[in-house]
Amino acid sequence: MKILHTSDWHIGRMLYGRKRYSEYEEFLVWLADLIRSERVDALLVSGDIFDNSAPSNRAQELYYRFLYRIAGSSCRHVVIIAGNHDSPSFIDAPKQLLGSLNVHVVGAITESLADEVLVLKDRSGVEELIVCAIPYLRDRDIRTAEAGETLEDKDRKLIEGISSHYLEVCELARLQKAAMDHPVPIIAMGHLFTTGAQTVEGDGVGKLYIGSLSHVDTDVFPEYINYVALGHLHVPQIIGHSDIVRYSGSPLPMGFGEANHDKSICLIEMSDSMSVVTRITVPRFQTLERICGNWDQIASRLGELKFAGSNAWIEIFYEGEEVAGNLSEHIDGAVAGTKMEILRVKNNRVMERALSRAHEDEELVDLDANDVFLRCLDQHAVPEDQRSELLSAYQEIVTSLHEEDALAE
Repeated sequence: MKILHTSDWHIGRMLYGRKRYSEYEEFLVWLADLIRSERVDALLVSGDIFDNSAPSNRAQELYYRFLYRIAGSSCRHVVIIAGNHDSPSFIDAPKQLLGSLNVHVVGAITESLADEVLVLKDRSGVEELIVCAIPYLRDRDIRTAEAGETLEDKDRKLIEGISSHYLEVCELARLQKAAMDHPVPIIAMGHLFTTGAQTVEGDGVGKLYIGSLSHVDTDVFPEYINYVALGHLHVPQIIGHSDIVRYSGSPLPMGFGEANHDKSICLIEMSDSMSVVTRITVPRFQTLERICGNWDQIASRLGELKFAGSNAWIEIFYEGEEVAGNLSEHIDGAVAGTKMEILRVKNNRVMERALSRAHEDEELVDLDANDVFLRCLDQHAVPEDQRSELLSAYQEIVTSLHEEDALAE
């Protein structure tokens, strides 16, 4: 059985104000063609299909058009779980309709854990795959707040709640398998941050509060699981020492920090007792380029790209010793008449001087939510010994706001 594992599409995401719908459309066309050429039997999408909880009409069109496109292919099953960026109610809303096309969606946990155990059958009605489809677990789904509890108490309860949920769902799947008269592999899907997982600067994974999700060990996935299809982190990677516990990563680079990184999806060829995994590189549908250095270095690289006929989107970090007040003017002249676009220019020399005074020339785009909060603490001269707890509380509040389902009644 051939299975594709992908995640973190983030349809609708912009890059410094530039819409990326054409890239997403090209990716989804490429993915549909790959499913047909490889004769893939099942597709697993491990969360963050959309970039926000209220996707635009264009984002929805791309999503549903893709599902329609593969409906008549070799792909017998599609399993989609919601991520932290998705609206659980939006993902779940067309459940009955999509189910008629063998597209199974799990947007949120329900009162019955059995709803997250999917037994998929072949065209003759014989069970061929069991999927533990566990969506992103929100704090309120798995932890009950109590008055007077410490941050350590919250973290411990969060870890315990996540671990318990995964183990219970996987055990239900094991019992389902035990009742069958032939061997059937089990796959677990999840959207979380595991111990040992890696991120890179600019990969689009926010620095928002995620509790101790970064400390969830892979022992939440029992040894009888044949493959673990993870989402949430945008860097493709193997977790721990097992080849079968993987993040597929995002198919598109989420920021300039990933400009030179290969993006991929995972192809799993699964038999009764063995999973062979191959990474398939996703083509680059829009070139991203980060240029750092003094003006001579920047001009030289821009000249090379111009000569090559590049259509790159470019981020520039000026690191020269001299203050280049007319930097933007020089850059505009260097790319005039080309297909290249400058999406961001950061003059580190100016920034260093500004920061030494009052950050007067700093742009908001250079700061994340944590940075802004820390500046507020600085302004109010909050003592260092009070900052850790205040920052943790602030991050928890910000996360709860992001986890609100704007489309739920």
